[in-house]
Amino acid sequence: MDATFFALVGLIIFLAVIAYMKVPGMIGGALDRRADQIRNELEQAKKLREEAQQLLAEYQRKRKEAETEAQSLLSAAEREAKILREEAKAKTEDYVSRRTAMAEQKIAQAETDAINEVRASAVDLAMAAAEQLIAAKVDSKTANDLFKASLSDMKARLN
Repeated sequence: MDATFFALVGLIIFLAVIAYMKVPGMIGGALDRRADQIRNELEQAKKLREEAQQLLAEYQRKRKEAETEAQSLLSAAEREAKILREEAKAKTEDYVSRRTAMAEQKIAQAETDAINEVRASAVDLAMAAAEQLIAAKVDSKTANDLFKASLSDMKARLN
């Protein structure tokens, strides 16, 4: 009986105690519990991943909708700006044409007033010159004859 025999007997007793104490069952149970825990964690991770993918898909859809809406708002704003530009241009052209017409009308009126003023001045000068000529050339007898002729002409017109 040497030490190898005692080592073998000790090993057999050790294995018997371990089997009696159900250590392999405890180790197997612990491993099973750990496997179940890992399996649950994997299922939760899978569920979280699916939820994350759904959220990502939803956010991408919302982003696309927002981009589409922003694009439609932008195009509507551009159309409205174009309409406003055209209206402003038309109003400006109308304003300029009205102002031009008013200026031309004022110029024509000023021209007419100036012509009338020149005519009035010419008539006044002609009358003054005629008075001076008549006064210089007409003596009192001729003035008396002219007066009587004018008076008789006036009577004839009144009747």
